[in-house]
Amino acid sequence: MPISLRIPPEKEKKIQKFAQKTGTTKTAVILSAVDEKLGLSKNREQIIRELAGWLSHEEASELR
Repeated sequence: MPISLRIPPEKEKKIQKFAQKTGTTKTAVILSAVDEKLGLSKNREQIIRELAGWLSHEEASELR
């Protein structure tokens, strides 16, 4: 479903710069941000917390 967003020019520049840095499109950056905000994707901290139960104390210390 198409959606139109009005993004201030300074934010659009930041989105474009991030997209170029990560090798993705502006659309992918925006969709990823929406997914993260809605809790549909896991960020680095969430993944580490989930995996921490599987790590030994030494492995967890090394990861920190």
